[in-house]
Amino acid sequence: MGIRKAWALLSGKVMGWVRDFVLLLPNLLVAVCVLVAFWLIAKLARNLAHRFLRRVSHSDQVNRLVSQTVFLALIAAGFFIALGILGLQKTVASLLAGAGILGLALGFAFQDIAANLMAGIYLSIQHPFRAGHLIETKDFFGVVRRVHLRWTEITSPEGQIVLIPNKQVFENPIQNYTTSGRRRIDLRAGVSYGDDLEKVRRIAVRALEQVSVRKPDTEVEVFFEELGESSIEFVARLWIDFTSKQSEYLAARSEAIQRLKSAFDENGINFPFPIRTLDFGVRGGEKLSEVLGEAGIGTRTSGGGPRPTH
Repeated sequence: MGIRKAWALLSGKVMGWVRDFVLLLPNLLVAVCVLVAFWLIAKLARNLAHRFLRRVSHSDQVNRLVSQTVFLALIAAGFFIALGILGLQKTVASLLAGAGILGLALGFAFQDIAANLMAGIYLSIQHPFRAGHLIETKDFFGVVRRVHLRWTEITSPEGQIVLIPNKQVFENPIQNYTTSGRRRIDLRAGVSYGDDLEKVRRIAVRALEQVSVRKPDTEVEVFFEELGESSIEFVARLWIDFTSKQSEYLAARSEAIQRLKSAFDENGINFPFPIRTLDFGVRGGEKLSEVLGEAGIGTRTSGGGPRPTH
């Protein structure tokens, strides 16, 4: 009797499952069709996103990351819709809640990584600089080699590879020396107070106009800036064509200095040395011998005249 009752309960349970499965079969087929449709849509969206991103971003890593994120987001949406069709709303709610908690925990744990990642995506899309550009940011100076997801890779003038976190690049000013295609050379020097300033300006302009890489459509400028302690300070400015090679800038600057020095030497214009006046008196302006004489140091009178003391 007990076995028959148990068998009847088991049979009824199994038949109930079969009946529920048969009733659920149309929804299951619809859910499978939804998953397949979202999978196809996700592939198409990923390809379209990748093509679009290649036009606005020059980082393959960022392009793949964003397009793959679009693909996974659509797959997840299709999966949740399929669960809803099957009547598993509670399961969907539980999964969403778990994903939210997990995302919050990961966000706190990897906030620096996430910040660098988002900054890398922004730099790749906005591209304030590109590979081959000469930039300066956060006390780092060099040629950009590549923008990664987490850091920007540059080569310093000394040849070292520097990896700068994208967050620091994003939060600090960026000087790009390449985008304008030109760069200005500023030379600061001084001439003596006895030199004719108009002559100085004329000779400096003529000398710097002969720099081989100077942009011919720009003017050489000379401005007198300050009356210094021993010289009149001036700045001379000229523009050169510039790409990304710091050696080109240094070579042009070196040539400009040589031409300016040679022109000044040929015309008798001096770069004065610093002058210092040593004052030994309280009032100022006294000679050293007079101060020592008043103090009775260094000389004394004996016989016919002064003689040194020992």
